[in-house]
Amino acid sequence: MNKLIPIICILFIGCKGNSQEKENVKPNTATKTTQYKVTKTEAEWRKQLTDIQFYVLRKAGTEKAGTSELLHNKEKGVYVCAGCGTHLFKSEHKYDSGTGWPSFDREIKGNVAFEVDNKLGIIRTEEHCAVCGGHLGHVFNDGPRKTTGKRHCINGAALKFVPEN
Repeated sequence: MNKLIPIICILFIGCKGNSQEKENVKPNTATKTTQYKVTKTEAEWRKQLTDIQFYVLRKAGTEKAGTSELLHNKEKGVYVCAGCGTHLFKSEHKYDSGTGWPSFDREIKGNVAFEVDNKLGIIRTEEHCAVCGGHLGHVFNDGPRKTTGKRHCINGAALKFVPEN
């Protein structure tokens, strides 16, 4: 029974960490009115993306925990936006957070934009691709203390992996 409690919490709460303090909130750098370098119509995005990629990237959805093929990927390389190919996260900064989503302790600076998200009645910091505006996930303050202390909890459907070689 004790093992079921964390699983139930993840299913109902999603990628919500235990550190939702206001210090985690960053100023809006990606908004619905932001003009992105890569822009497409909804029909163009639907044609390019799979159903789950479209749901996550364009509708700010969340994939089910534990379903991403990238969750346990340990290869060296870079994680790019599934929408536009922008480099977002390096494999060397990926770690197993136990949440069921690919997690990183830092982003590639300048390629990820942040926005305050209070859709669930709590303040979270939402992450977007800074080039196409695609929803990636959220960042929390409960990551590895030995590095940044951040946990970028990212939908695997928002990413593609490019091996080092």
